[in-house]
Amino acid sequence: MQTSPAGRAAIARREGNVLKAYLDSVGVLTIGVGHTSSAGPPKVTKGLTITAAESDAILARDLAGVEASVSAMVKVPLNQNEFDALVSLVFNIGAGDFKGSSVLRNLNAGNRAGAADAMLAWNKGTVKGKKVALPGLTNRRQEERMQFLRLASPASPAPAKPTPVPQAPPPTPVAPEPPVVLPVAKSNDKTAATVGILVVIGGSIAALWHHITAFVGGFF
Repeated sequence: MQTSPAGRAAIARREGNVLKAYLDSVGVLTIGVGHTSSAGPPKVTKGLTITAAESDAILARDLAGVEASVSAMVKVPLNQNEFDALVSLVFNIGAGDFKGSSVLRNLNAGNRAGAADAMLAWNKGTVKGKKVALPGLTNRRQEERMQFLRLASPASPAPAKPTPVPQAPPPTPVAPEPPVVLPVAKSNDKTAATVGILVVIGGSIAALWHHITAFVGGFF
């Protein structure tokens, strides 16, 4: 197996990538992504500098050696997360310490949970001749344990779900008001008819009288 791109990125983040030789937390000359002389060439000397491309090439060589050690020592099948976590651990503590560790014993015995928990014990470094717990190593072992068990790492929390924004309720439909119907006064049909007849009759009598008068007047 090989380290996944995500596993490689996790190692680079945990180690840092420094292009000039420096002393790590326990006083070992280191350069690039956690490279020390014990991992192979180049030998790290005070004042040594490298380029980013050289750092990537050194990391690739260092990882290849660690991957080979993990593959040779682990006798049970591993998924990608388990393999990546073990490579990160061995990259840091070395293949020799991993070979005699309770991490490897538990894992090869089929006790994956026990192997993951045993990683937490590897949080100490030698400072002034004494083994002391180092905060950076403590955090790293916790991350590697979570990675091995496929748990979410506190260093990489899952994105929070957006809080839903309450939506305003749709406007209540307003029923149209019924049209106002004004009462129309009903005409008195009988009265109107009577008036109409009288007008007609009155007009006829007046016209008849006019003709009679004109006729009689013609004799005088």
